[in-house]
Amino acid sequence: MKDLFEKIYKDKGPLGKWAAQAEGYFVFPKLEGEISNRMKFQGKEVITWSINDYLGLANHPEVRKVDAEAAAQYGSAYPMGARMMSGHTDLHEQLQNELAEFVHKEAAYLLNFGYQGMVSTVDALVGKDDIIVYDVDAHACIIDGVRLHHGKRFTYKHNDIESLEKNLGRATKMAEQTGGGILVISEGVFGMRGEQGRLKEIVALKKKYNFRLFVDDAHGFGTLGKTGAGAGEEQGVQDDIDVYFATFAKSLASTGAFIAADQEIIDYLKYNLRSQMFAKSLQMQLVVGALKRLDMLRTMPELKQNLWKIVDALQSGLKDRGFDIGSTQSCVTPVYLNGSIPEAMALVRDLRENYGIFCSIVVYPVIPKGLILLRMIPTATHTLQDVSETLDAFDAIRERLENGTYKRMSAALMKAMGE
Repeated sequence: MKDLFEKIYKDKGPLGKWAAQAEGYFVFPKLEGEISNRMKFQGKEVITWSINDYLGLANHPEVRKVDAEAAAQYGSAYPMGARMMSGHTDLHEQLQNELAEFVHKEAAYLLNFGYQGMVSTVDALVGKDDIIVYDVDAHACIIDGVRLHHGKRFTYKHNDIESLEKNLGRATKMAEQTGGGILVISEGVFGMRGEQGRLKEIVALKKKYNFRLFVDDAHGFGTLGKTGAGAGEEQGVQDDIDVYFATFAKSLASTGAFIAADQEIIDYLKYNLRSQMFAKSLQMQLVVGALKRLDMLRTMPELKQNLWKIVDALQSGLKDRGFDIGSTQSCVTPVYLNGSIPEAMALVRDLRENYGIFCSIVVYPVIPKGLILLRMIPTATHTLQDVSETLDAFDAIRERLENGTYKRMSAALMKAMGE
């Protein structure tokens, strides 16, 4: 019999094997200073394109004031206990009611964390006889929720309605045998590519197939739609989303999440979401802070307007200079380049050290081998000067990538490390 840890000693995983070269710089980096368009990285100021503070609320003075007052009034412990036992308050209910109204649903329920809440919601919605059909590029929290499912599940090709319909046909036949139902899961905005889920086309399939639709709109909430209610509002199908999910970690610049649906569905879920039934209630200071942030979303349209001014300038500038930003339909701005993982490391180091630009780097196995993805998150706190400096820097690093500079740099680095 093998030692359980033998596999750990032998194989660190596709990302873990780069830990010695990457940790502290490319992964687990330490950004310092107030959350803003410009922060400090290893003692140097950098334009920061990797913070999900879409609307610039993280350090808004009104938000900081309310957060501080709530912390002083309630501390970090209140309320104690799970919602079902001793952790329920009027303010939790108020926030739920206001969130439901904002996203045009009958009811909502608070979740302590987005990831945890998504896993638990998927688990609560389906039983062993039910079938899940979900986008192959779904976020890790959806995938982990699906892993808990004891029944059948099918993936469809990313945003491919023909593939979805094919799998709905398979799921329908299986559901007829098991006596179960079908849950389709999509994201409102896919956080890596920036594409919106094809919600309108998915909803249209309800005329032909019997299924319920669950949408993870973490990146759409607050940024898309006339009122900021998300991708469903943007596409005119919010009413047809059966269960809507969003997190506070992006547009609201806080901690927590929520689900919204018809009242009867929420009533069922709040008695069956294990991650909420057996976990401490969302802290009062976070609830009060979320109420303030939500009010600002409703009453300060300039926040979203400022965000999209920067998004449009960045994305149009990149396209005008010939960069491949894929088919993003959101604030998420991916830039695709061709190169190896060592070249990507050399490129990002150059970008940070010599051009003062900090953005996230994504490589295999998250994306196919031979591709480098530089993922940028524009926010309302960025300026047109930030955009201009970044575009010039990207011109420079692309030229160095294409002329082999980073290949030579990476080869020298690997040789020095004895790789």
